[in-house]
Amino acid sequence: MADNALAELQQRLKRFATARDWEQFHSPKNLSMALMVEASELAEHFQWLTEQQSHELAPEKLEEVSLEMADIFIYLLRIAEQLEVDLLAAVERKIEINEHRYPADKVRGSSRKYNEY
Repeated sequence: MADNALAELQQRLKRFATARDWEQFHSPKNLSMALMVEASELAEHFQWLTEQQSHELAPEKLEEVSLEMADIFIYLLRIAEQLEVDLLAAVERKIEINEHRYPADKVRGSSRKYNEY
């Protein structure tokens, strides 16, 4: 997603909340709690599935999962907007950190955390 598309989406979400007088509820604290609830709802769709089943969702289940993912993304965008965090820049920084923490030649095929090898 292009940087300006992300900003436009954030502005659309802000207008949506403002039109409903919800900005008063959209503190970073409240938004992060809502994000956790939505993440739990996403996880619930996969609870008790096998690894294989989690890759082979029926179309209606995939639609439900995609909407949960959208809820998570919406709350994340709102938190970023509230805190004036450039998410794309933060993602770039985090990828660079992870590339350093997890050099491919040391961690290939391992799920250990960076401080465990």
